[in-house]
Amino acid sequence: QVQLVESGGGLVQAGGSLSLSCAASGSTFSINAMGWYRQAPGKQRELVATITRGGNINYADSVQGRFTISRDNAKNTVYLQMNSLKAEDTAVYYCNAKPVNRFQSDYWGQGTQVTVSS
Repeated sequence: QVQLVESGGGLVQAGGSLSLSCAASGSTFSINAMGWYRQAPGKQRELVATITRGGNINYADSVQGRFTISRDNAKNTVYLQMNSLKAEDTAVYYCNAKPVNRFQSDYWGQGTQVTVSS
C-alpha cells in the first residue's frame, strides 16, 4: 500500500502563484508515475500533469507553459508549481500515483483546494 499526503494550495488572486507537494510513503518502490489531477465543481476529474520515475512529463494543454511538475525520487515527493493562475484553475487538486503493475488501482491523495479569485 501507498499513502499520499498533499500540502500546499489555498487562495490566490488571478495571475498569482501557488505550489503543491505530495509525499508518498509505504510501498513506494511499487510506484512509477506520480502526478496531479483536479476536479472543479460539477466537472469530471481531469489530468493536470504527470511525471514518471525516469522523468518523462506530460501536461494538460490548459496548463502547459504555466505549471511545472517535478519529482524528487529520493524523497518520494512530487511537486507542482503553478504560475499565472486563472479563475478556471480553481478546483480540488489530487495527488496520484500509478503502480508499476498496471493491473493495480491507482493511489490517490485526499485532495487540496486551490481557489483563484478573479
